[in-house]
Amino acid sequence: MALESWLTKARSAISTGFDSVRSTMNATDAIAIIARKKAIVGILAFEIASLMSRLLHLWRSLSDAQINRLHHETIALQGIRKIVSDDDSFLLGLACAELTDTLQVVANSATTTLSHRCADPCLREFHQIFKEFSDSGHDPHRWVMSWKEMERKAKKMDRYVASTAALYKEMDELSEAEHGLRKLLQCGGGCNKNIPASKLAAIAELQQKIFWQRQEVKYLKQTSLWSCTFDTVVSLLARSSFTVLARIKQVFVIGFESYPLPRSLSISATVYPSSDTPPPPQASPSKKEQQCGFFESNSEVLVPPPETLGAAALALHYANLIIVIEKMIRSPWAVGPDARDDLYNMLPVSVRGILWRRLRGLG
Repeated sequence: MALESWLTKARSAISTGFDSVRSTMNATDAIAIIARKKAIVGILAFEIASLMSRLLHLWRSLSDAQINRLHHETIALQGIRKIVSDDDSFLLGLACAELTDTLQVVANSATTTLSHRCADPCLREFHQIFKEFSDSGHDPHRWVMSWKEMERKAKKMDRYVASTAALYKEMDELSEAEHGLRKLLQCGGGCNKNIPASKLAAIAELQQKIFWQRQEVKYLKQTSLWSCTFDTVVSLLARSSFTVLARIKQVFVIGFESYPLPRSLSISATVYPSSDTPPPPQASPSKKEQQCGFFESNSEVLVPPPETLGAAALALHYANLIIVIEKMIRSPWAVGPDARDDLYNMLPVSVRGILWRRLRGLG
């Protein structure tokens, strides 16, 4: 009986100890989650504003007007068809690859810097969920937004970007003003008796300016991305990234079978149908996408073949050369000796030799 009583007490003590440890761990986890929910992005606001700006640029480059311009103007330019390719499918594939590459950079930046600081477990796994969506089209959390909802979010991001840019400017000016005040005080030796009346007035004016600038900075921090939580920011970036990728796939007909479109529907209605419009049937991903993934298969298009200027790292040089020649053709009267010499030095050695022989023949 005594042994049984002792065992009962020991079991009770051990159970109580485990419950205490478990409750302590649960409390610690809860505190950590609350801390994550309340954590604001702070100085990372400027990096986030840059990501939002790039996402907004991507979204607007996928508007009906821009896509129509791409199809009927951009890829029809004589220079592009001569220098790059005269194959419409290749040019559209190249445009798609560039858009997806930019989107992947934005998504990776959001993952590396922000998502791991979120309290929401779904947002913490944004990278895996986005990768799955890009490869299979599976959207478990319904992050893809309708056209109208995305436009509302775009306006919200516009306001965030503008207020964050204003905050950066005000903080920069405040830093300069405070530095100027310190210099003024140092020049006066820190004693008001040695400072002339004119300088005292300048110091007082600068102090007043600094006071109001600090108030403005405080206000802008509250209304810009600075005071947003990581969950708020990553949710906005994640849903926008999903929507932009869905738009890219639908605009360039990736992962969807073609089907006859009603004449009454605009491009927007086709890409983002109303609830009354049946969605287009999904096609299986291509064999290449199944093997290496959507982003990987698209990035291969951007790798220049060995015999091209891109592979030789000369694409930018020749692009600048074309721009200079174009400016000279448009404004020949503004071309001076220095500009001609610069153009001549930019030319390849073989072209310089041909040009020199022709000019010598003219002389």
